[in-house]
Amino acid sequence: MQRRKISGVFAAMDVDGDGFLQENDFQELAERWARRRGPANAKSLTGIMLSWWTTLLAASDLDRDDKVTLDEVLLVVDKLPGMPEAVTATADAMFEAIDENGDGLISAAEYRQLIEVWNGRPTDTDATFPLLDSDGDGMLSRDEFAALWLEFWAGDDAEAPGTLVFGPLAA
Repeated sequence: MQRRKISGVFAAMDVDGDGFLQENDFQELAERWARRRGPANAKSLTGIMLSWWTTLLAASDLDRDDKVTLDEVLLVVDKLPGMPEAVTATADAMFEAIDENGDGLISAAEYRQLIEVWNGRPTDTDATFPLLDSDGDGMLSRDEFAALWLEFWAGDDAEAPGTLVFGPLAA
């Protein structure tokens, strides 16, 4: 299950499709968000993405070649169930990036924007968002998002709503 989840995220993050994650992939993801959200957010979004890259590189680049393979990412992901605080800390940074209007909630539109920027293409999230919204109020609170993020990165339950954080899994 973890390989299946992480493979989809890895493919979306591997912007140039070379089979490795490198700093330029994270830079391109930040630029996608900046194009979508405008130049006022560019510095913050770039900081979040490049900070995530630095952390990922330090934790997973075993051969120190400044690129990360899917297998290297999976070795780190295998350790995440024992590090829930580290996972939820990254959830906090992502929440800030997604919460475009700064109201402390992620709307269905903000979630769609996350998925479209992540995937680099228009994506229908109308069926997915309600599955993530545990209290049915039409928004994701910081706590709801952190729980979903933890389920995605550290969970192995195919039925858990967090499995869908980055959209439905590819077949």
